[in-house]
Amino acid sequence: MKVRASDKMIDIMSQWGINNIFGLPGDSVDTTIDAMYRAQDKIKFTHVLHEEVAALSASAQAKLTGKIGVCLSIGGPGAIHLLNGLYDAKMDHAPVLAILGQVQSKMLNTDFFQEVDTHVLFDDVAVYNKMIMDPQSLPRIVDEAIRTAYSKQGVAVLTIPDDIPDHMIADNFSANVDNFKIEDYQVDDAEIKKALDLMKIHSNPIVLAGTGIRNAKKETLDFIEKFKLPIIQTMPAKGMVADDHPYNLGQLGKLGTKAAYEMMQKADLLIMLGTDYPYAPYLNHKIDAIQVDINGDKLGKRHRVNVAIQGETKKVLARMIELGDEVKERPFLDTAINHMAQWRSWMKDVYSKDHEGVLPSKMFHDLSAAAPDNAVFSIDVGTSTAFGARFIDAKPTQKYTISAWLGTMGCALPGAIAAKMMLPDRPVYAVAGDGAFAMGMQDFATAVRYKLPMVITVLNNKLLAFIEYEQQSAGQQNYGIGLPDIDFAKFAEACGGIGERITTNEQYVEALEKYKNTDRPVVLDVAVTDEAPLPGKIVMDEAKGYAKFGMGHLIDKKSMPELPPMKEILRSFL
Repeated sequence: MKVRASDKMIDIMSQWGINNIFGLPGDSVDTTIDAMYRAQDKIKFTHVLHEEVAALSASAQAKLTGKIGVCLSIGGPGAIHLLNGLYDAKMDHAPVLAILGQVQSKMLNTDFFQEVDTHVLFDDVAVYNKMIMDPQSLPRIVDEAIRTAYSKQGVAVLTIPDDIPDHMIADNFSANVDNFKIEDYQVDDAEIKKALDLMKIHSNPIVLAGTGIRNAKKETLDFIEKFKLPIIQTMPAKGMVADDHPYNLGQLGKLGTKAAYEMMQKADLLIMLGTDYPYAPYLNHKIDAIQVDINGDKLGKRHRVNVAIQGETKKVLARMIELGDEVKERPFLDTAINHMAQWRSWMKDVYSKDHEGVLPSKMFHDLSAAAPDNAVFSIDVGTSTAFGARFIDAKPTQKYTISAWLGTMGCALPGAIAAKMMLPDRPVYAVAGDGAFAMGMQDFATAVRYKLPMVITVLNNKLLAFIEYEQQSAGQQNYGIGLPDIDFAKFAEACGGIGERITTNEQYVEALEKYKNTDRPVVLDVAVTDEAPLPGKIVMDEAKGYAKFGMGHLIDKKSMPELPPMKEILRSFL
C-alpha cells in the first residue's frame, strides 16, 4: 500500500500524542501544510504571526507539560526567526521538534531564492539535526527525532525540501511509541547510605533544587520535612515546593533572597537535586556536597561532589526517606526560618510603602493573592522576572514558566498562548514589561483569533527598567533605555481583545476580579512607578558600581540621582 510521505509524517507525529503545531505556512513548507489540512482531526495548526513566537510557544508547551512542543516554518528567513525560541528550549532542556522547509531537492546548492544551509545553521542548537533526502526515510527520521528530543531533553531539527513530502511511499513503518523508554537507573542503596551518612555528620545541610524535582514534588517535601532541611529553588523550579512553606528560602542569586544567600554561606553540606544551577559563584564551594541527577554529565559540573547519585530524583528521595532516620530538630533550620521570616517582613514593607501610580511590588503581590490555585503564570524577562521571583508566592498546584537560561525578552505572551492551548481549563496570567511585550505583541491577535482567554499585565513605564539598574550597578550612566509611549490598551482593543488602562493599585485589584472569568484575551496597561528590583544581597562590586554611578550622575547632571529608600538599600547590603 502506498501513502503520501507528508501524510505518513503527520500520522507518526499523531501517534506520539502531538496534537498541535505552531507555525507559519509558506512556499517551502506548503506540502506539509497541505498534509496538515487533510489531518485537521488529528493535529491542530496554530497559525502565529511571527516564527519566533512559534518556537517560544513550542518551548513553553514543553516546559509546562513535559510533552514535546512542535514548531514549523519555511526555510531561510522563517527558519532563522525560529532560532531564538529554539535556543530557549535548548538552554531550558525542553523537548521540541522544529520542522523547517527548504527549496526543492533539484534546486539545492544552486544559491536559489531563500536557500540557507539550515543543517549547518541549526547544528549548535540541536540534539538531532537531519536533512531529509529520501521520501521513504521521512517517517523513520521523524520518529527518531521525537525520541531523541525526549531522551536528550532538547531540540530536534528536520530540514525537508518541499518536494520530498509530496512523494508516494510504502506504508511500512510504525511509530516506536510503545517501545520507547527513558533509561531507568537503579537506585544503589550503597550510594544512598553514603549520602545519609554524610548528612548525619553535618549539622548545617541545605538543599538546592531544580526542575529535576518536577515529578518528585511530594518526595521533595517529605525529604526536607523528615530531615529538617532548608531549601532553595532555582527560578525554573519556583513553586514546586510552595513558596510560602516555612523551609523555603526562595531563590539564590541576583533575583534571590538575602536569606538564601546568607544560609548558603553558613551551610556545611550542599544537597543538589535535579539542578544544573549555572550561577556557580553563588554556591559555597568550601563545603561538601551530595548531588542527585538523571543526567550523569551534570554530576560535579558546578560544585565538587562527595556523593554523586545518577537516577530519578523521585526514586532516590523515596529511598533516602525510607532508609534515613528522622531528624527531630535542627538549629540551622530554625535560623533559616527566622532569616526568611525577617525577609518576608522586609518585603511587606517594600510593597506597603507610600507611592504614586502603581507600585510593581504591590502589583505582583496582589496578582499572587488573586490567582487561583490552578493558575498558570507566564513571566517575561526583566523587572517582571525580578518582581515575580520576589512577590509571587507560587504553589505546587500552579505552573510558573520563564525563559530561565537564555533570558529572552518577549517570552511571556508565547508562553501564555501555549498554556491556554494545552491547559484550556486553567486561568492564565502573563506579565511583561513594555519593552518585552512590544517585541512580540502582534501575536496578541493570535490569542484573540483562537479565543484564548488570558490576562496579560504590561508594566508600562516607557523604560527598559531592568537595564536601567544593570547600568547603575555597573557604575555606568543610564543611556538608550527610553521607550516610546504606546497605549497597549487601545492596541488590545484594535486586535479584538479587551484593553484597560490601570493607574492605581486599587484599580489593578478590581481589574483582576473583573476579568477573572473573561472570555477574551485582556491587556491591562499598567502605569507603573519606577521601582528598583534590588538584589537580595548587594555584593561589594555592585555597591561600588552604584557609588560610581551616583558620582557620575552628580558630575554630569549636577544633581543627585533618585535612589530606592535607604532602608531597602541597607537591608540588601549589610
